[in-house]
Amino acid sequence: MQPHRVVALLNAPQSPFELACASEVFGTPRPDLPAHYDFRVCTEHPGALPTTAGYPMLVEDGPAALEEADTVLIPGWQPTGAPVSPALLAALRAAHRRGTRIVSICTGAFVLAQAGLLDGRRATTHWRRTAQLAAAFPAVRVDADVLYVDHGDVATSAGSGAGIDLCLHLVRSDHGAAYAAQVARSMVLPPHREGSQLQYAVQPAPGRPDESLAPLLEWATARLGTRLTLACLAERAGLSPRTLARRFTEQLGTSPGQWLLAQRIAAARALLEETDLPVEAVATRVGLASAVNLRRRFRAALGTTPGAYRRTFGAAR
Repeated sequence: MQPHRVVALLNAPQSPFELACASEVFGTPRPDLPAHYDFRVCTEHPGALPTTAGYPMLVEDGPAALEEADTVLIPGWQPTGAPVSPALLAALRAAHRRGTRIVSICTGAFVLAQAGLLDGRRATTHWRRTAQLAAAFPAVRVDADVLYVDHGDVATSAGSGAGIDLCLHLVRSDHGAAYAAQVARSMVLPPHREGSQLQYAVQPAPGRPDESLAPLLEWATARLGTRLTLACLAERAGLSPRTLARRFTEQLGTSPGQWLLAQRIAAARALLEETDLPVEAVATRVGLASAVNLRRRFRAALGTTPGAYRRTFGAAR
């Protein structure tokens, strides 16, 4: 099976970190995992490309590489909002018409907006640049409070770290939650952050270790098949329900209920991929009570059914 071709379009000065976010997910060989992607870079004028780190990188391929891409990825664009050449914009539009997935990290969203690929759609970028994006492109529905937005054919992410989240989300969409979790594990990262989470905490991170939610999250994740109410979680954390809900918002940008549902959906995805358990048994194991409830939650979250998901991703077992 031919690898999915990801081509990153670079621009001077290129951010090495934002490029690395993509290359680490799509371009790093992992001996214990099958290689599903072929990662390349290109730029409008091949040769030595300056970077924001002060050193140049050699980019050998020009825009013709975009014609062979299954996914075109723009890992940031400096200066932010700078005009993109008509030739590059035309190449991006042509790629999109061919069915190529177009993805941006951070300020790469400005390039997608100039190409008209975000008109009438939700999109995001780094929180420092959301107001600038909204002012420059009023046809774009800019969402400043999310990590990433994926429309299937076009996707945008917030700042650098959220670019990793988006890339892992795309891997999940392409090859399932279990494979994406293995990629994340090799990078020593949490397996999944929902795109709807806030870009940054409302308040600073906890100043004392006993304020961190990490022990509670680990405890709850190991007990998804049990009844985990807000009162139960609050009692375990030694907090009032109101205080616990506030800490979830501060540290995770979501509510306890939304976080718990996301973990149960993720666990269900892994069971559907890796086991032959009936849907009813999967629902019970992840704490969603019944096959009917699992199907309803699954369709709302992923736009598909557990059975269709298993037929798509269970074959890799």
